[in-house]
Amino acid sequence: MDLRRLSHVVALADTLHFAHAAQAVHLSQPAFSRSIQAIEDDLGIRLFDRETGDVRPTPAGEFVIERARRLLFEARCLKRDVDLYRDSQLGDTAFGVGPLLTATLMPQALQELRQQHPQVALRMEVGNWVQLLESLRSESIEFFAADVRDMPKDAALDIQLIGGQPPHLYVRAGHPLAGRTHTLREVWEYGIAVPKLLSPSKVELAMLLGLPAGQEASSALECDNYGVLKTVALTTDTVLGATDAAVKAELETGTLVRLAVTGWLSPPSKTGIVRLHGRTASPAAQAAIAAIVRAAQDINV
Repeated sequence: MDLRRLSHVVALADTLHFAHAAQAVHLSQPAFSRSIQAIEDDLGIRLFDRETGDVRPTPAGEFVIERARRLLFEARCLKRDVDLYRDSQLGDTAFGVGPLLTATLMPQALQELRQQHPQVALRMEVGNWVQLLESLRSESIEFFAADVRDMPKDAALDIQLIGGQPPHLYVRAGHPLAGRTHTLREVWEYGIAVPKLLSPSKVELAMLLGLPAGQEASSALECDNYGVLKTVALTTDTVLGATDAAVKAELETGTLVRLAVTGWLSPPSKTGIVRLHGRTASPAAQAAIAAIVRAAQDINV
């Protein structure tokens, strides 16, 4: 089976356009068309319908395309693993991390990695699980660690759960809310600054606030950078949604205080390390995952 021609089949399936697919694989359109025709002749089946001007996979084509994707994925994995074996080194790795873990687990994990493996080159992408999953599927990162509570189940993914962190609400020292117990609705009037919330969390908050059915709770500030969120909370009356680990230094110095809020029963985050199913992690990725797991054992609950 010619992997190069299989890659042409996948390119056409992705674009459904001969000219665009040819450009993607750096071929002229006539050469690309001949390649598709050749693999159809070799297999003895028609992979694409193009009678009406539109390009669509046939049922047989759908079957071949799905298997071709798997074969090409395995071929890329094999090449990478052979390269690592030949070089006999940890190599480098790219991975993703959610906002909460960036603020809590990663300082410890990265310090350990740099001390124990100074020769390893690391690239860390920060984002929520939706953004990181897209990067994982495109294979621009090897794995990601994030809050996976809202992630749908997917057989194409392997998820290793490593605990979580209970969320709380915090305000600056001297804030009008500090030192007393309040309802969530009273706190909400000051505006909440939080990482980007996904729909299930907004629905849950709307229920706690007693909003009409179907109405979502709107945050005053949504930002995936905890440094920015803390600065806003420290310099305004905005309430910060975070965890004790994310504001550890500020709690120790007393610049932020945790609020006592009745009706605030949000469950802990659910931290997971997510990888593509069936893909062997590179030595560098294995070292990074191990460091993150050790940090989670110290910080998560």
